[in-house]
Amino acid sequence: MRTALVLAALTATASASLGIDAIDSISTSTFTCLKSNGYTYYFGRAYRSNGKTDSTGIQNIKNAKAAGVTGDAYIFPCLSCGSGASQVTTAINAIKSAGATIGTFWLDIETYAWPSSQSSNQQFILDMANQVVKMGYKVGIYTNNNNWSQIVGINWNGVSKYPLWWANYN
Repeated sequence: MRTALVLAALTATASASLGIDAIDSISTSTFTCLKSNGYTYYFGRAYRSNGKTDSTGIQNIKNAKAAGVTGDAYIFPCLSCGSGASQVTTAINAIKSAGATIGTFWLDIETYAWPSSQSSNQQFILDMANQVVKMGYKVGIYTNNNNWSQIVGINWNGVSKYPLWWANYN
């Protein structure tokens, strides 16, 4: 039994993709260069913490796709700019209006101006996630242990069914 387990572990394959998250303008030719160097994903900011859509991020998603790089979008929510659901709606509508296509819409949950009420923050995140699903997109969560524990509490698992993009700043 132990041998079979070791052999299974030795023959199992792992898969990883190389991607980039940038907020400055990136040309299609630069994405082509990135693709030739192994990059397969681009994560574009579609909504900013100031309550406005990010046209540069959305254009980058289009440029990435034109170069054959998969584009996803993320929202950096504005906690004083209305509901999470309305911000998601605004961001996704801007993506659609620009003619961009995405695979996953990521919720960027970082410690920046979040209220102290973890239960309110939990509801805000749930509202965003539910709206993404309602609009027909996949949801992902971008955060790390420090951000998550401060914003919603380390034990809250209300969106645990969604993929996690673990933020590891280096």
